[in-house]
Amino acid sequence: MKNYQILIIGGGTAGIMVAAQLKKANSGLKIGIIEPSEKHYYQPAWTLVGANAYKFEDTVRPMKSLIPKGVDWIKEYAESFQSSENQVTTKNGNKYTYEYLVVAPGLVMDLTLIEGLEESLDKGVVCSNYTNPKYTWEVLRNFKGGNAVFTQPTTPIKCGGAPQKIAYLAADYLRKNTLASKSNVVFATPGSVIFGVKPIADTLMKVISKYDIHFKPFYAPIKIDGKNKEITFQSVAPGENQCIVNEGNVLGEELHGETTIKMPFDMLHLAPPQTAPLFIKNSDLVNEAGWLDVNIETLQHTKYPNIFGLGDVAALPTAKTGAAIRKQVPVVVTNLLHLIKNSRITDKKYNGYSSCPLVTGYGKMVLAEFDYKGNFTPDPKLKRMLVFNSDKEHWRLWMLKKYMLPYLYWNKMMKGANV
Repeated sequence: MKNYQILIIGGGTAGIMVAAQLKKANSGLKIGIIEPSEKHYYQPAWTLVGANAYKFEDTVRPMKSLIPKGVDWIKEYAESFQSSENQVTTKNGNKYTYEYLVVAPGLVMDLTLIEGLEESLDKGVVCSNYTNPKYTWEVLRNFKGGNAVFTQPTTPIKCGGAPQKIAYLAADYLRKNTLASKSNVVFATPGSVIFGVKPIADTLMKVISKYDIHFKPFYAPIKIDGKNKEITFQSVAPGENQCIVNEGNVLGEELHGETTIKMPFDMLHLAPPQTAPLFIKNSDLVNEAGWLDVNIETLQHTKYPNIFGLGDVAALPTAKTGAAIRKQVPVVVTNLLHLIKNSRITDKKYNGYSSCPLVTGYGKMVLAEFDYKGNFTPDPKLKRMLVFNSDKEHWRLWMLKKYMLPYLYWNKMMKGANV
């Protein structure tokens, strides 16, 4: 049985950043990372891969190249926690003890939560940037007209804006390739609005209008028939929107008790339902919804003070993005180091900051930055890029997304810089 001063679960953005910043602050710390994957992906670029605007090969690095120097890489799957004993057990049956634990394994796709999704995904014309962005491009490239449907599930998802970004890119692609007149682009979401931050939503509604996208709020996907190219939606707010598609028979009007509708498609892109990993859900570390139960400001576990959690697995009422993690990491690191030294945490708090780079077409982007209260909080540094209204489409923001953010990720964030 091996003991660590700090044990980290997960070698994603959060786990690597925490390890790197801890080692920078105190190189003498004995740290281990439990992470089974050989590869680490920069997933924010997968939206662009799905539209043939970025190379998939440029989104991946070997995990071993990112594990900070002096940190033990435990190449195993975590399976269970014995939290009262400060212990984690892996699938191999190995046990690791810790003084402090950081839980950041991310989330997982659960295809079973939508009927027919397992059988349909990444086959025929059903695709997802979340699972295989190269296949998304193949489907889009081969699309010759008809219904291009884009949707997302009722569960929380990482990068909540991703399902609509690819819809905008696809609509732009269809225009550029004289297919727009032969196509219906549909964006169907269980949500009530296109985006929760009003200045951003106002811009996105103009983008939707510009592309003639059929925007369908309150639409929750419940069944996919890949063979017959048909998706079934259920209305999540029957009183406000009875799931009636208004564009005529082209998009289908077969209602069932006025709460469900079948929609044919010639291309379907969706974000799969997403949940916390099973070993997290089966632990005593989660809330009733199955997400890691931490204080939303200090990121300290609500039951075990020597455990911290962050990233996509954490029960935080903000968007699950790398940008959010970038602001969460310094809070965890500062509080953890202070706890080790002084037996208490600091007053440093996370305010819910997240951002969503909303690509609205080839060469155009809007940048949504916001906090727990849904306030629009643009970074003042954007003015250095001559971007004074990041809630409006701008080509400089596209350059930020495609070139600057990947550079910052690999060369700063992953190396422990506080950016």
